[in-house]
Amino acid sequence: MNDQVQAELKKIFNGRFSTAESTRANYARGEDTYDPVLSKAVVFPETNEEVSKILSLCNEHKIPVVPFGTGTSLEGNVVGNDKGITISLEKMNKILNVNAVDFDCRVQACVTKEQLNEYLREDGVFFPIDPGANAAIGGMASTSASGTMAVKYGTMKTVITGLTVVLPNGDIIKTGSRTKKTSAGYNLTNLFIGSEGTLGIITEIQLRLSPIPESIMSAVCHFPSLEEAVLTAQQVVQYGVPIARIEMLNKEQMEISINYSKLEHIEAVPTLFFEFHGSEVSNQENIKIVEEISKDNNGSSFKWAKDLEERNKLWKARWDVYYSVKALINNGRVYSTDVCLPISNITECVNYAEEQSKKLGLRAPMVGHLGDGNFHVILPYDPKEEGTYEKIRDFSDLLIKKTLELNGTITGEHGVGLHKKSYLLQEHGDSIPLMRTIKKSIDQNNIMNPGKIFDLN
Repeated sequence: MNDQVQAELKKIFNGRFSTAESTRANYARGEDTYDPVLSKAVVFPETNEEVSKILSLCNEHKIPVVPFGTGTSLEGNVVGNDKGITISLEKMNKILNVNAVDFDCRVQACVTKEQLNEYLREDGVFFPIDPGANAAIGGMASTSASGTMAVKYGTMKTVITGLTVVLPNGDIIKTGSRTKKTSAGYNLTNLFIGSEGTLGIITEIQLRLSPIPESIMSAVCHFPSLEEAVLTAQQVVQYGVPIARIEMLNKEQMEISINYSKLEHIEAVPTLFFEFHGSEVSNQENIKIVEEISKDNNGSSFKWAKDLEERNKLWKARWDVYYSVKALINNGRVYSTDVCLPISNITECVNYAEEQSKKLGLRAPMVGHLGDGNFHVILPYDPKEEGTYEKIRDFSDLLIKKTLELNGTITGEHGVGLHKKSYLLQEHGDSIPLMRTIKKSIDQNNIMNPGKIFDLN
């Protein structure tokens, strides 16, 4: 970044432009395994027009730009650029409008899912996409996130109907609309969802909301083996039960979560967390079916969350999985995998993951949104311990190979970032040239989060 650009940004942003090392360090990476990379500066815009000014200036001088939300990404998506700047969107955190009667709202990029749902609490509607972290909705759009309730409510692609995006040259565009459907031109909204900041910066998101269910019931069910737990989830989905969540935790993760989250009356064995959304009558009918399927696979009697407080404690333990694993090692890091498969192949792949982690001698807590075929292996390690990271990458390579053999995808919700660039070549090698063409046509100077998802050359 040259002196002219620095002087211009200081003039525009005053106290919202920083070259301080401590500030740059705070925005140098997400929750990934990479060493921090400090950008030359961090800028804190508040409006679409301010983002436009930054990108126009950076594009003119060919300065790389890394967009940054809450920093909860796991694949190196927001690692800094030592030749460029980081744009923190944290001040763009306003809920712009809510139309409860139409079940939609519009928010700025750094509104978080918890912030939005707290705001919507009195309106009888909620935002249903639920990744474990309290992520920014702009970041969730950028990585095409989903989470624990995707089996019922879908993913970010399901609930986003429009975006405001600032392009690399500074142009501000609006895609989509508030309507439930449209046939007006190219689907630019979905082009930017999952683009990880490589095509432009998402600054506003138009969202579909869902009515708060009349009845919400949560339970856990224990199983003698991981295979029986996974098979149960597979059969529940294949039976067509409209369940809201089916979360799997393997034995090791249950032990960790019980200790970290102080769970009571829960066993350290392979476990499914169930949640049912609907009317009292429909929930009771669906629960009966799921209980029967679970019993057929040697599942225990259901242990029910007795009230809202107990239910929240149960799901908070699930949301805290990443941090519970990270807490196992002082100054440790966590390599979190993310693969997704057709539901009929999920049991085979989960079994394979458990077998390979044992062969390599790796500690491998495991969780999964099994209702939509998505699961994670969360591998803690000490970066100073020689050879461990290499074993983890070997495990990851094997898991990806198996996933692709079973017609799965290398990532269901984390995105590609830096971690999975080589895996993307394995899955979509024939499509990468077209992706590069799209990138070059929109971002001619390659300033937007360069080096993420794929390399241009």
